[in-house]
Amino acid sequence: MAALAYTLGKREINHYFSVRSAKALALGAVLLLAACHAAFRRYQGDDTCEYLLSSGRFLGEKVWQPHSCMMHKYKNSEAKNCLLDKHIAFIGDSRIRQLFYSFVKLINPQVKEEGNKHGNILSEDKSASIKVDFLWYPEVNGSMKQHIKSWTEGSTTKPHVIVAGAATWSIKIHNGSNEALTQYKINITSIAPLLEKLAESSDVYWVLQDPVYEDVLSDSRKMITNEKIDAYNEAAISILNSSSRNSKAKVKVFSVSKLIAQETIMQSSDGLHLPESSRETSAMILMNVYCNKILKPIDGSCCQPQPPLTLIQKLAFCFFALSIIGYLILSFIYRNNHRKNKPCTDMESGEEKKPVTSISPVSTLETLLHSFFKLGLIMAYFYLCDRANLFMKENKFYTHSSFFIPIIYILVLGVFYTENTKETKMLNREQTDEWKGWMQLIILIYHISGASTVLFRLNFLVVVLCIVMDRPYQFYYFVPLVTVWFMIIYATLAVWPQIVQKKANGNCFWHFGLLLKLISLLTCIYFLANSQGVFEKIFSLWPLSTCFELNGNVYEWWFRWKLDRYVVFHGMMFAFIYLALQKRQVLSEGKGEPLFSNKISNVLLFISVVCFLTYSIWASSCKNKTECNELHPSVSVVQILAFILIRNIPGYARSVYSSFFAWFGRISLELFICQYHIWLAADTKGILVLIPGNPMLNIIVSTFIFVCVAHEISQITNDLAQMVVPKDNATLLRRLLCIAGFFSGLLFLAAIQDQSRH
Repeated sequence: MAALAYTLGKREINHYFSVRSAKALALGAVLLLAACHAAFRRYQGDDTCEYLLSSGRFLGEKVWQPHSCMMHKYKNSEAKNCLLDKHIAFIGDSRIRQLFYSFVKLINPQVKEEGNKHGNILSEDKSASIKVDFLWYPEVNGSMKQHIKSWTEGSTTKPHVIVAGAATWSIKIHNGSNEALTQYKINITSIAPLLEKLAESSDVYWVLQDPVYEDVLSDSRKMITNEKIDAYNEAAISILNSSSRNSKAKVKVFSVSKLIAQETIMQSSDGLHLPESSRETSAMILMNVYCNKILKPIDGSCCQPQPPLTLIQKLAFCFFALSIIGYLILSFIYRNNHRKNKPCTDMESGEEKKPVTSISPVSTLETLLHSFFKLGLIMAYFYLCDRANLFMKENKFYTHSSFFIPIIYILVLGVFYTENTKETKMLNREQTDEWKGWMQLIILIYHISGASTVLFRLNFLVVVLCIVMDRPYQFYYFVPLVTVWFMIIYATLAVWPQIVQKKANGNCFWHFGLLLKLISLLTCIYFLANSQGVFEKIFSLWPLSTCFELNGNVYEWWFRWKLDRYVVFHGMMFAFIYLALQKRQVLSEGKGEPLFSNKISNVLLFISVVCFLTYSIWASSCKNKTECNELHPSVSVVQILAFILIRNIPGYARSVYSSFFAWFGRISLELFICQYHIWLAADTKGILVLIPGNPMLNIIVSTFIFVCVAHEISQITNDLAQMVVPKDNATLLRRLLCIAGFFSGLLFLAAIQDQSRH
């Protein structure tokens, strides 16, 4: 009864929710969300710098997430590179002094907080010619005004960045009187025009006052209440924003520190000064505001303008636009002909008359244009998600629950969709699809908290994305890796002497020939793995360098290639042994039968379970990543072989598979590539935010659209592969020459583009 209900439940779900209806729903969601985000940008503004300076929230205890954009965590080398030959001035009270020290430590972590607390502090990094000064002016008064005025007049060099703010000292020495607040308004009104004048050539920030923790304030500071601080902040905001000359290019109000302090002030030792972690966050925000537009880090989308279109991108958009227009024209002509050829009714007999001419089947041209029509719309969505400033982006934040709860969900769904396999051979197609599916889903969860027709499907999407998203081929490292290994396998088997199954079955001598080829392959791999210089010289040659360089070198390609360098050899050796055992009828692959005899099966199954658990414990307890990466290529075969035997030795395990995982396995390539831009963001460094303010709902909606897009791209590439890669060798050769010409033109344009950038 339970089995019947289980089967009926699956049929009920599949009846009401098909892939076609899912894609229609995803398209509607994309259009609605794009319209909502466009309206929000239109009426609320799209200045991410403004959001960085004014709003955000904590992810966990210490990770600050600005509203709608990503904040880069600057290293001291990056900070020096950005602030080369720059002068930064902090002017204000003890809280500004704290911010000054946190900022200086981003440049030089060895700096100690020492010196006269109630005096000026000068800091200089001579290696990068960076000057960072703190000027002690605890009150907004004539003295502060005079110093600011000296920057606007005379020969004094203006700082490139000015960070100012003060109020608590005035509250303290005047015992929180209303007269002091009135005088503060007068003084800041007189200083505001000077700050605005400085802001014409420098970046000027006015830091609002952080709240205090009144319960632990000393008796001499009890008059500094949050009510008074709010009054001083309101005065500063109203005056700095009241001038008609004030605009985005003028004085910027640094109000985000107030939000940070509201969450962390209770950790303050004296109730007035913030804990170090909070000051570091404010300093990092200042660094992002100034440096993101200079260094343009991938994971720092705040304060970065939309990148301009390259020549290749413009040509790609023109191509897709022409394809869309061409398909619409062809579709209109087809429908018009269809209406003309529609059967008409004989009024006398009441029967339909057949048209004289029959409707022609869909032409190859129309199929081609239809594929590019859909692909063009999908690429537009890719561009809007990860290159335009339409949708929001956020930093990743790992928690155990965000990783393990989705894994439990997909395991439950995988078990729910368990079905019988069509065949019970070892590593049958359903089983390998299932394997690819659950591996890809785990990689995706990890990332958000990874024959000629085959080559076409592998590379088509990546090449299109390289063009549309302006990224190098090596950026999508998985596809170059699989492509190169595929070609190595093909070359190994194709070189003389070619060993086909008929020869091998007739004479065992050919088995030794194949083993010799495999040993030669292993020798070449070992040599390259231990000769980084030779490897880099080979792949640094043009045009290979264009395909395999990332950030100007091939180190990333070397690292990725080396990490799993023996896996192809292990796979080829396993296939050789499997075919040999199959020929000698050692394997029992019938339904429900163990793979070997009962005794051998039990022993191998026990050994496999022990090996699987041992490797898992070793991998999870690995402390040194570098050492583990060195061992991984040689020992990973143990885990893989153990899993294959556990999955295939028992006959009942070999006879069933999860159709849920297998469905995802059939689009695993598209899932892996598409995640870069329409599920994650900033080239996998962050998370795409379609629905702000609700992380769980955002993940559900973005994942649903992402899976639908990946499935549609899989269908498009399969359709195009049938046309681009024909079975006729002569036609295939001509088309390969055309493809080679296309890539030559692409490499030529890329070379021109690189020269224009430099």
